[in-house]
Amino acid sequence: MKYLTSKALIVFSLMLYSSVVFSQKNVSNEQIQTTLKKHITFLADDKLEGRLVGSAGEKTAYEYIIKNLQQSKVESVNGNSFLQEFKTKHKLNPHASSKDSGSIEITGHNVIGYINNNAANYIVIGAHFDHLGYNEYGGSTYKGENGESPKIHNGADDNASGTAALLVLADLLSKGEFKKNNYLFIAFSGEEEGLLGSNYFCKHPTIDLTKVTYMINMDMVGRMDTVKRTLAVSGYGTSPTWGKAFSSLTTDEFKFKFDSSGTGPSDHTSFYNVGIPVLHFFTGTHSDYHKPSDDEQKINFNDEGKVVRYIYTLIGKLDAEPKLAFTKTREDSSSKVSFKVTLGIMPDYMFEGKGVSVDGVTDGKPAAKAGIKRGDVIIQLGEIKTDDMQLYMKALSKFSKGETTKVKIIRDKKEFEFELTF
Repeated sequence: MKYLTSKALIVFSLMLYSSVVFSQKNVSNEQIQTTLKKHITFLADDKLEGRLVGSAGEKTAYEYIIKNLQQSKVESVNGNSFLQEFKTKHKLNPHASSKDSGSIEITGHNVIGYINNNAANYIVIGAHFDHLGYNEYGGSTYKGENGESPKIHNGADDNASGTAALLVLADLLSKGEFKKNNYLFIAFSGEEEGLLGSNYFCKHPTIDLTKVTYMINMDMVGRMDTVKRTLAVSGYGTSPTWGKAFSSLTTDEFKFKFDSSGTGPSDHTSFYNVGIPVLHFFTGTHSDYHKPSDDEQKINFNDEGKVVRYIYTLIGKLDAEPKLAFTKTREDSSSKVSFKVTLGIMPDYMFEGKGVSVDGVTDGKPAAKAGIKRGDVIIQLGEIKTDDMQLYMKALSKFSKGETTKVKIIRDKKEFEFELTF
C-alpha cells in the first residue's frame, strides 16, 4: 500500500458504538488469532525475501496461499488453475525517456479461489500479497546508511496481514452458513507497483463482473492502534446499502472512520472503476510502513482477529440482500496531483481534527531539517491552509526543489512557524 501522494484520503468520519452479536458463536477470536499468526509468520519470513512481484518469494507465497485455500475446500474457477499470470515492464532507470529500452519484463501472479454456492451473484474478497523485496523497484521509506547492504522488506502489515485475513475468511465462509452468494477470493500481486494484479483481473475476469454484488479489500489490517482503536473503511459511499449495514451492525470493539470515496491506491479501486460497490478496510499507518522493520512481532493479532470477525459478520448481514446498487462517488484526488518535492512526513490518517497530524518524520528530509516533529499538526503550507489531506497535497504540489516557504504547525496547543526548504 502506498501513502502520502497515493494513499486513500480518509475524509468523512462517523463514530459508531454499541455491541455486535456475531452470527457464528463458535468462531472465537482466539482461534482466528492463532490462524492469523500462522499465516503472517510464514508470509513475512525472511525466506520469502519480501514477496516482490515476479520473484521466487512471490512464488513461495502464492504456493502457500493455494495450499491453504485447497485445505479450506476452496476450488479454482471451472477447474482451471488457481493462478492468473500477468506481465508488465519495469524501467531499470525510472528517469529514462519512454524510448529507452532499459527495462525488464516482470511476470506476476494473482491467486484466485472460488466457492460455488450455485447462487446468482458473487462477492469478491481480496488482498494483495506482494511487497517490496529488497526495494529493487523502489518504494521504501528506509534510507539506511551509506554502503549498507539492501535489507529485506517483509511487509508483515503490508500486506501479509490482509492476505492472512483473506485466508481466514475463506476458511470461515467455506464452512459457514452464508450460502446465498458465490465467493471469489483473490490474492493480488503487483499492488506495490501500481495495482497491477487487480487491474489485470478486472480487464481479464474469470467470472462475469456484472454479477459481482460487491468487493471487499483488506490492505494493512494488522496494526490497529491500541489507544485510538479506529478502523478506517473506504468506499462507504459506493452503495446506499453500506450505510444501513454499518448502522445496524455496530460494535464497541473499535471506532470507525468512514471515507465515502471508492478510489484510492489499493486494489478496491480497480473494481470501483468497473462499477462495483467496494469496501476497503485499513487499521492505520505506522512508523514501520515500507521499511525493513515491518515485521511479524509488531502485529496486533488480537485486534486483527476482531476486524476479521466483524467483516465476516458484515458479509453474513448482507447474505440475503439482493445485488447491491452501485453509487459513483467523488474521486480520491491524491493520484491526480503531481509532486516535484516531498516534505518527508507520514500523516496520521486516523486524525480527527483540522490540519494534518504528523505520525512520522524522515531524517534528512525538509520537515526534519525545519524542526517538525511527530505529533505536530500542520495547519498551513505556504499560502494554503491545510485543513485536511486534500488541501495539504494541493499545497505540496505548488513547490519545486530548492524553493523555500513557511510552514505553520500546532504543537502542545501552541502555534509555531518554521522556514522550510525543499
